[in-house]
Amino acid sequence: MLKKLLLVILVLAVAGAGAIGWSYQQVVASLSQPVINTEAKLFTVTPGSSFRGVLNQLDRAQIIKQTRWTRWVVKLEPTLAQVKVGTYQIPTDLTLHGVLALLTSGKEHQFAITLVEGDRFSDWLAQLSQAPHIKHATEGMSEADIAEKIGATTDKLEGYLLPETYHYTAGTSDIEVLRRSYKAMERLLGAAWQARDQAIPLKNPYEALIMASIIEKETAVDSERTLVSSVFMNRLNKGMRLQTDPTVIYGMGENYKGNIRKKDLRTPTPYNTYTIFGLPPTPIAMPSKASVLAAMKPESSGYYYFVADGNGGHKFSKSLREHNRAVRAYLKTLRK
Repeated sequence: MLKKLLLVILVLAVAGAGAIGWSYQQVVASLSQPVINTEAKLFTVTPGSSFRGVLNQLDRAQIIKQTRWTRWVVKLEPTLAQVKVGTYQIPTDLTLHGVLALLTSGKEHQFAITLVEGDRFSDWLAQLSQAPHIKHATEGMSEADIAEKIGATTDKLEGYLLPETYHYTAGTSDIEVLRRSYKAMERLLGAAWQARDQAIPLKNPYEALIMASIIEKETAVDSERTLVSSVFMNRLNKGMRLQTDPTVIYGMGENYKGNIRKKDLRTPTPYNTYTIFGLPPTPIAMPSKASVLAAMKPESSGYYYFVADGNGGHKFSKSLREHNRAVRAYLKTLRK
């Protein structure tokens, strides 16, 4: 009788061990199951989410297919339960183990926004307001309020922000993006001013920033920036008006409808460099690094004029007579 009992116990023990072994293999297999999303998908772990809740969320998002074994994977690797709050991008080549490892790493997905050179501050605010996953903290704030929030020493931010591609995680505020842009321009401007050509007729870094913004609006051709800068420096040195159309347009504000009339060139505004001498009072756009450097180190030239050549660049001239010929050639190209 005792032998029979021992045999039963042995059979049950072997069966139990087999069941445990089989269950273990099912849990291991669960960790190796591939994701089912067919394209990269964003996934957000919210504050207070439990491991079980994250698994349910992954199932509802059609990233993994839950089985009866999925929830037991933390028994094999307890650290996989330590998921971190954030928004992650789940690629299509991961397994459940890879997904959970990503969620516990805290390496959130980096979104990107490119703030374009030559745009105005108002353009940037409009772009930021449409950017995905950004907290729109500037809504309803004045430009002076925003300037204070980002640590600027001025009430007007035109020109003070560096155009670049900025990366951010979900929930980052637009204030933070603008603060980074302001600090980047501050560093660039300071370094460029220290290394400037001492002969330029500019009194301080702010004047250089104003000049850089004008250069930015006048040409998009990198090789021309220092030449354009030289034209404006030569005109300043000779006491000539800058006579640059982008400043007129900026001064016209909402009255600009796409073209400049002779009347507009004669109408005084603080920005109309056809009626004022020297620089306008503020930058007229966000200048690129290349334009800032061009303002600090213009090319040495005898040019005082330039006009579009009809092919994307400009024709530079040393005399008004030469310039007038270039203007006629440009108009002829337009008619063709």
